[in-house]
Amino acid sequence: MEEQKSGQESGKQGQKPHKRRKRYSGTHPKKYEEKYKELNPEKYGDTIEKVIGKGSTPAGMHISICVQEILDFLDIKPGQQGLDATLGYGGHTRKMLEKLEGHGHIYGLDVDPIESEKTKKRLRDLGYGEDILTVKLCNFADIDKVAEEHGKFDFVLADLGVSSMQIDNPERGFTYKFDGPLDLRMNPQKGESAAQRLKSMDAEEIEGMLVENSDEPYAAEITEVLMNWRKHGKSPETTTELKEAIEEALTFLPEKEKKEAVKKSCQRTFQALRIDVNQEFEVLYAFLDKLPQVMNPGGRIAILTFHSGEDRLVKRAFKEGKKAGIYSEICKDVIRPSAQECARNPRAKCTKMRWAII
Repeated sequence: MEEQKSGQESGKQGQKPHKRRKRYSGTHPKKYEEKYKELNPEKYGDTIEKVIGKGSTPAGMHISICVQEILDFLDIKPGQQGLDATLGYGGHTRKMLEKLEGHGHIYGLDVDPIESEKTKKRLRDLGYGEDILTVKLCNFADIDKVAEEHGKFDFVLADLGVSSMQIDNPERGFTYKFDGPLDLRMNPQKGESAAQRLKSMDAEEIEGMLVENSDEPYAAEITEVLMNWRKHGKSPETTTELKEAIEEALTFLPEKEKKEAVKKSCQRTFQALRIDVNQEFEVLYAFLDKLPQVMNPGGRIAILTFHSGEDRLVKRAFKEGKKAGIYSEICKDVIRPSAQECARNPRAKCTKMRWAII
């Protein structure tokens, strides 16, 4: 009897102590880390559907955009080799894998070590092993190196948007809507954060960045406030502090216009900083330049863009490629998500899809 009791006690000792979930105030969780049901989509499917049904994106998730349009164009066949240049949450990759029907291979690239590891596990749990899916922690500017190692591709997808799980996590600092460190790096383990960049840039550089990366109409006013803060030994360290600087810069506006103007200037300023911190235009230039060399004859390319700067680069690269005889065909008109998709996922509204065929 003593031995049995002893065995039970040792068994209990081997178990992890149950940790109660942190309670939140009110009837619904408001903070990202409190949304335990949304952060567990496999376990709480009903909650996920309710959130999506209301036109919102569940915390920690990303709803893939233009999935059917992409699949229709890429026309994936079993046995082909493809590349998802921006793996993200893996929604597009999963649908492309289904089209392979167990034959062929997809390489998924991502620079985010945090989210790419989660996505790899998610796809592995769905049965997509190393035989059909390889996830690489790699910038898509290096597609030439991937092709040298693994061979050329029959289809390539690049979704240039920031994933919702990055935007929604306050610790990543991608949005003014939540207080968090002003970071904005896709890979938080490399390079300078947005806060560090703002400290090192002079007035001309800051204003130029805001104009070139997001067409910010109040670039001069925002720059003036940031430089005035610096004179007094202060610089934005958090997302909230940057928002406060933008609010201060726009105090001259009439009260009825101010709220909407601040919101839009915050969106543009955070976008401009994100592009700068992650060198997004330089990376996209390199990617577009190398694309033709990594494709098999007849290879198909689909690219989703989310702001005018990106779209201009893609449009120009495809047009020049067609003129030079590199691409046999390119899209004449941009493809946009349907009204139904935009209603279900408001983050899809600014999406543009362009395609090209080798």
